[in-house]
Amino acid sequence: MSGATAGDSLAGRLTRTLILWVGGVWVLCVLGVVWYVDVEINHNFDNELAEVSHRMFDIATREMDRMQREHPGTGAPQVAPPQLFPGNAVIYQLVDPHGRVLVRSAEAPVDAFQVPLAPGFADNEPWRIYTVRHPTRELYFRVADPLDERSAALDKTLLGLLLPLVAVLPLLAWVLRRVARTQLRVLQQLAGEIEQRSGVDLRPIRLPSLPGLPGLPRELQSVSDNVNRLLERLAQALDVERALATNAAHELRTPLAAARLRLQSALDQGLQRADVLAAIDALQTLGHRADKLLQLSRAESGAALTRARIDLVQLAGTVAQEFWQDAGANERLSLEVPDAGTALARGDVDALALALRNLIENALRYGHGRVVLAVIAPSTLSVRDFGPGVGAEQLQGLRQRHVRHSADRTGYGLGLSIVVTIVEKLGATLELSSPPAGAASGFEARIVLQPH
Repeated sequence: MSGATAGDSLAGRLTRTLILWVGGVWVLCVLGVVWYVDVEINHNFDNELAEVSHRMFDIATREMDRMQREHPGTGAPQVAPPQLFPGNAVIYQLVDPHGRVLVRSAEAPVDAFQVPLAPGFADNEPWRIYTVRHPTRELYFRVADPLDERSAALDKTLLGLLLPLVAVLPLLAWVLRRVARTQLRVLQQLAGEIEQRSGVDLRPIRLPSLPGLPGLPRELQSVSDNVNRLLERLAQALDVERALATNAAHELRTPLAAARLRLQSALDQGLQRADVLAAIDALQTLGHRADKLLQLSRAESGAALTRARIDLVQLAGTVAQEFWQDAGANERLSLEVPDAGTALARGDVDALALALRNLIENALRYGHGRVVLAVIAPSTLSVRDFGPGVGAEQLQGLRQRHVRHSADRTGYGLGLSIVVTIVEKLGATLELSSPPAGAASGFEARIVLQPH
């Protein structure tokens, strides 16, 4: 996260997003509550209006009868005496079927409310009016309620809900930012660890536990594991590259020098046939070793190795057929298979074929006699020869690259290194013995695979 400003930090973005969402949800909830409160306020006010109208109807009727007895023949609307609680006075009008006001409360307007003369609720700014008809007389009683009282009650409720939101949002923003920064420290540490990796530092990422924090969450643990696998593949690729360069420098120096010397000698001596043939032989050796180096590089990279089911009898037969094309190898190489005729294992066909070819080439080149390629149930491949073999101490060093033990500086060298690498990549076992069991001399290599 280096180079990022505070405004661009993940903690800042997360805090802003949470604040916006929390504030938005809160506002939606407030609007929902306001709608509900508005409905409830109107419902309660309407119920109260209806209840008051029925309670006051008889009172207003008796008051009208009394005033008509005391002031007969008066055509003007009568004004009822002030009510006991002026602050909660009921605003009403008692009208006849023609809409003429007969009696009104002191707080009611002089003119009749301009609403239909029918039972029920009606609005006439700034009033909410409820009309009820007398059950026996031709009279209508209207009770009014100021609409601004309802608006004031709704505004008070809305203000009571919004003020806590305005007051709490800054505190909530501070808390969310602090929590986000604390929880994202492990992400910052992971990013720092990744940033430190380079071509000279491909160590796996290991995050120490932070005080007060749990381990990596599942998503970041997946990132860490994938980065570690990537680093492992990069390290392996670099190792293969370095090994190829080292092997090439070691293996190709001698045949290149020999080919150059032979060709220079042939030029100095008028291109004598023996020197040209020697140069060609040196170049063949160079090509053979270059091929071995490429095989070793492929084996060390573990490229595209599979774990498929393999018929070892079929694999051994295919490899043996390749060598039987050569007359010299045809006379020396024999194939032995189990009586059942099948032996199944898990592995990579191409890689195992490459390993067998190298074992057979070594046996044919250095065994000086009969070579046996055998399939041993349930899942073992064996190549043995009956040549001079190697000593017990020398046998332990054969797995090392470039090691040769024969007097003429030839030996198992790269071929066996390729076999060792392939066997390790396949999770199999390579067993070397000299002499083979039951033989007086020779060398045997066994590849023990996982049975299918």
